[in-house]
Amino acid sequence: MPSAIDTPLLRNSNFRWLLGGGLISMLGDQFSMLALPWLVLSLTGDSLSLGIAVALMGAPRAVLILLGGTVADRYSPRRVLLLSKYANAVILLALAGLLMLDQASLALAYAAALALGIASAFAIPAGTAILPQAVPPQALQNANGLQMGARQLSLLAGPLLAALVLGTHEGGQKTPMAALAAAFAIDALTFVFSAWTLRQVTLRPLAVAAAQGMWRDMAAGLSMVWRDMPLRSCYIYWAVVAFFVMGPLQVALPVLASERLHGAAALGLLMGAHGAGTLAGMLASSLGGAWLRRRFGATLLAVDAIVAILLMALGQIETAWQGAALLAVTGLLGGYVQVAIFTWIQRRVAPAMLGRAMAVFMGIFLGLAPLSAAITGALLRHLSVGELFCAGGALLLAAAIAAALLTDIARIAATDYVTQP
Repeated sequence: MPSAIDTPLLRNSNFRWLLGGGLISMLGDQFSMLALPWLVLSLTGDSLSLGIAVALMGAPRAVLILLGGTVADRYSPRRVLLLSKYANAVILLALAGLLMLDQASLALAYAAALALGIASAFAIPAGTAILPQAVPPQALQNANGLQMGARQLSLLAGPLLAALVLGTHEGGQKTPMAALAAAFAIDALTFVFSAWTLRQVTLRPLAVAAAQGMWRDMAAGLSMVWRDMPLRSCYIYWAVVAFFVMGPLQVALPVLASERLHGAAALGLLMGAHGAGTLAGMLASSLGGAWLRRRFGATLLAVDAIVAILLMALGQIETAWQGAALLAVTGLLGGYVQVAIFTWIQRRVAPAMLGRAMAVFMGIFLGLAPLSAAITGALLRHLSVGELFCAGGALLLAAAIAAALLTDIARIAATDYVTQP
C-alpha cells in the first residue's frame, strides 16, 4: 500500500509550492505564538492581561470565520489567502519596528493580537479551500495528510526554533524587546516568503456561483450545510465530540500532570507523545483508503469509541509513561481521521461553497474550545481529575453509540460525490 510520502504527489509542482511555503509560514507562526505572550508578561507580569491578549486573538477567528469563508468563495481562496499573508506581514513588521523604537505598550500588544486574529479568520477557510483546486482529485487524501502532517511538525519543531531566538537570559531577566522584535520580524518574513510561493501555484479554473450580496452568500453557505443531511449530521456530531475532548486535553491534562505526575516535564512528555502520535496518524492517512471509501462514517464512530475508552483509562494512570502511551494512540487515531474528515468535506462540497463549508467546520472547534475549557475548569472544582476524564470519555462513548443507532452517519461512504451550490 503506497504511503503519502512515496507518491508522485511530491513531483507535483503546485503541491510542492503549497507545502514548502506553508511549512515555512507555519514554523514562523510559532515565533509569534511564543513572542506575543512573552511581550505581554514582560510588560505587565499579569496573567489576566495575558488571558485578554489570547482572547483578543481567538475571538475574531470564531466570530468572523464564516465571513472569511464567504469572502474566499466570492473572490477566490488564493486572492484572500494572499491578502491575509500580506496583512500579517505588515502587522508583524510594524510591531517589530515599534518594539525596536522602544514603543512597547500593553495597548500595542492588544492591538496586534486583535489584528492577527482578524487576519486569521480570513486565512483559515481560504487555506483549506485552495488545496482541491491545486492537486488532482485522486491525490487529495495524500495531499491533506502531508499538509496537516507539516502543520503538526511545525507545532513540534517551531517552539524550539523560537526559543533559540528568544534565548535564555541570566539572572531571571525578562526577554529583551530586541529579541521579541526579531521573533516578530522572522514571522513576518515567513509570511512574505509563503505569499511568493503561493503566487507560483496554478489553480484549475472553477465556475463561481453568482454573488447575491455578502449576507445572502453567508446564509446560502449555512443553508447548504443544513440541507445536506450527512453533512449536517456530521457537523452536529463533531461539535459534540469537540466539546467532550478539547476541554479535558487543554485543561484537565495539565492538572493531571501536576497532581499525579508531579512536574512540568511530565506534561511535556504527555503533550509530546500526543503530538508525535498525531503526526504519525496524519502521515499514515493514505493507508486503508479503500476501506475508508466504503466505511467512512463507521470508521469515524469506531475511532471515537476507542478514543473514549482511552480517555477513561487516562484518568486512572499513575505514571507518565502510561499517559504517554495512551495519548500517543489517541493522537494516532485522531490524526488519521482528521485527514479523512477534511478530504471528505472537500470532495463532498461544491468548490464554489467550500470556503463557507470549511469555515462552519472550523468555527465549530474555534467556538467550542474556550467553552469546553471553561466548563472543564469549573467541573474540576467539584470532581477529581480522574472522575472528569472518566465522565468525558463515557459521554463521548455514549455520543458515538447514539450516532450509530439514531443517525445515518455509520452508513456514510467517502465517495467523490460533489453537491451543487
